[in-house]
Amino acid sequence: MPPREHPTVRQARLGAELRKLRERAGRTAREAAEMLGTDQGKISHIESGRIGVSEERVRRLAAFYACADEALLSALCAIARERRGQHWWDEYRSILAPRFLDIAEMEHHAVSLRTVQTVTMPGLLQTEAYARALFSSADDLSSAEVDARTEHRMRRQGILDREEPPLLEATIHEAALRMRFGGRQVARKQLEHLMTASERAHITVRVVPFTNEQFYEMTQAVIYADGVVPQLDTVQVDGPIGGRYIDNDEQIAGYRDFLAKTGSVSLDENESRQLIHHIAREM
Repeated sequence: MPPREHPTVRQARLGAELRKLRERAGRTAREAAEMLGTDQGKISHIESGRIGVSEERVRRLAAFYACADEALLSALCAIARERRGQHWWDEYRSILAPRFLDIAEMEHHAVSLRTVQTVTMPGLLQTEAYARALFSSADDLSSAEVDARTEHRMRRQGILDREEPPLLEATIHEAALRMRFGGRQVARKQLEHLMTASERAHITVRVVPFTNEQFYEMTQAVIYADGVVPQLDTVQVDGPIGGRYIDNDEQIAGYRDFLAKTGSVSLDENESRQLIHHIAREM
């Protein structure tokens, strides 16, 4: 089977974690290849996520690297067992760019999610009309593409309705609340939806107000996804042409600090609801 051209973020993460284990053990790719009875190039492809690896090989490699963390190994083996086509977002594989599938995959497997938004509402808390307004603003999208992206975004929100949904903590700058994407009516309905969502037990919404006097860098939208084990925590940093995913331990620790600091300059939950309500009435 030829190497994958576009491994998913989760496939790439499995490979990256195996590489980290190898490097911490002081083993070379050649030694790992010899242990498995394969060539060094295959180890390189495994560690980049370009080819799959069986659960049996994951455990053999972990034993070779003297890794005794069973919780981590079980999580890595769970990724190794996954196959294309088993999740709903695979239906969009030939319709949407891989980045849309990657974020759905990340959210699906997260234990909890923390997000910071500066200009738009969190995707998981958007109304259909609001999402459609955002996608419709792109001049190069056909109506069919707008429909597909909107539908995909709405289906992502299904994780919040699961029997055991992930915790979602959304920190939103007041600037995003005041944007009138889609017009006053769409924007008002979006704010009302946000207030309703904030009343759910597993959803926390906090606002960074214009009156905040402490400067903190918040120019990019960030999603922090807590994995089933801390080693699989993932950060997505959004950009104008898609997000980039971070799995470097030091950088992830930096984003945990970033989230803590944005929380410190935010209003509490009740104050946030009051501000959202006030802005909605002004619409």
